[in-house]
Amino acid sequence: MPRPAHRRVLTVANQKGGVGKTTSTVNLAAALALHGVRVLVVDLDPQGNASTALGVEHRAGTPSVYEALLGEISLLEAAAPSTASPDLLCVPATIDLAGAEIELVSMVAREQRLKQALSPEVLDELRVDYVFIDCPPSLGLLTVNALVAAEEVLIPIQCEYYALEGLGQLLSNIDLVRSHLNPRLHVSTILLTMYDGRTKLADQVTSEVRQHFGNVALRTVIPRSVKVSEAPGYSQTVLAYDPGSRGSMSYVDAAREIALRGAQMGPGGTAGAETNGR
Repeated sequence: MPRPAHRRVLTVANQKGGVGKTTSTVNLAAALALHGVRVLVVDLDPQGNASTALGVEHRAGTPSVYEALLGEISLLEAAAPSTASPDLLCVPATIDLAGAEIELVSMVAREQRLKQALSPEVLDELRVDYVFIDCPPSLGLLTVNALVAAEEVLIPIQCEYYALEGLGQLLSNIDLVRSHLNPRLHVSTILLTMYDGRTKLADQVTSEVRQHFGNVALRTVIPRSVKVSEAPGYSQTVLAYDPGSRGSMSYVDAAREIALRGAQMGPGGTAGAETNGR
């Protein structure tokens, strides 16, 4: 897969739980890393599911994103290689992160902590082409930090009832962050997940999302898949757990779309939404 014209930092966000945020983060990251692109995943969810799926240690006391947010360590010290690929690094989340929202409230520039930790110098030293930030299912201070640290937002939307409910709130929060904290932030990618071709509902949601977001929505949709659900139980991505499964192939296709857009992007990352329909 082609490397991007410029390093891309994507926040994977949706305040609804169970839409495939973590699953999409780890599998897209693994697909890119397995095809020659160097990727960093920042696990910003206190549950630490991304760290588990990528086979990275995240017991209490492990150097993690929590210490990096507080400025106690550099992100370089927290980044650990994933078992999924030598080109895939992960900054794990430990249970300590659960209290971070409260601790950050009294800090100076509390919304900028992750951005400061993900400085260009640190990312240059890690030699990464992509950074994926996996957010908790909320619109709290951790998610705001993720939105301030990134230029792009990737929103996974499940092809089910209420899929678009709450999306307005997320989009207005993104607008607020753009207005006050990060003028370069934009929604660059929509990924449809949990698609079940046997239902009329899945097609309705898909056409509604494509109508609303146009070319920002990837052509590839992720099917509902038992293998995708099982893989984290074995501390693996679905690409390692069952490379030939429909779920695995779909994530590779989605990652290729993202990579092709990235190769066409200019600074600011706006061209991808216009060119990805070619």
